[in-house]
Amino acid sequence: MILVVLIFAFYGGLTVNEYNVYNNKISGAVKIVLLTDLHGCTYGKSQQTLIEKINQQNPDLILMSGDIADDVLPDSHVVELLSGIAYKYPCYYVTGNHEFWSGRVDEQKNLFRSYGVTVLEGDCKDVIVDGQHLLISGVDDLDVGQEIFDGQLTKVAGLINAEQYSILLSHRPELFDCYTGYDFDLVLSGHAHGGQWRIPFILPDGVFAPNQGWFPKYTSGVYEKNNTTMIVSRGLSQESTRTPRIFNPPELVVINLLPKLAK
Repeated sequence: MILVVLIFAFYGGLTVNEYNVYNNKISGAVKIVLLTDLHGCTYGKSQQTLIEKINQQNPDLILMSGDIADDVLPDSHVVELLSGIAYKYPCYYVTGNHEFWSGRVDEQKNLFRSYGVTVLEGDCKDVIVDGQHLLISGVDDLDVGQEIFDGQLTKVAGLINAEQYSILLSHRPELFDCYTGYDFDLVLSGHAHGGQWRIPFILPDGVFAPNQGWFPKYTSGVYEKNNTTMIVSRGLSQESTRTPRIFNPPELVVINLLPKLAK
């Protein structure tokens, strides 16, 4: 029995978690894959395990909410991932704290751009998927500096159209109360690594998360406040994690945007 529990506790295989989000601004289904907190880790030869999981979803968009690259591990596995997905799917990316910690954040942003990925740094893009207009916004991680971060967030919030479904990519979920002060429909984040050590039914949000401390609040899944939904991914980090993940395997998040009437 103990062996079975330990196997489940330390299972590190890639999982897929899917969420449906309904909104009356959505007229047709849109499938999004959220990638976050890869930290330059590897998933098989040339990232084929991860790439195949993404291909199985056949997403309309791939959104990346930071820490895809790392400050310690090299960018080679990031290159392998981008080589496998960036020319096949529209991809949008924002930085996490580790890109800033690397001291090479501009170089890493240019790496993503070189593969045709749209790097958002206080920008909004009008994206059309099968006639469905989405406003995708993104801000740099808070490590860019508080003043710049606040300026980027205020800028993109000011471009929201009340009739258009708006998505914000921002690395840090602990700022949820800040995001809900604006009119974003959906916020996508990572950073918390699922709380690192999770105990089913007892500590489902984990034990510790960066910038949230012990017994964090926003680590995984769906959170709602006012008219804003936030989805937090547990992330993809493996070998870069200093402490083992317990009952907390890495995850690929799939989000289905659906018309509210379809619920």
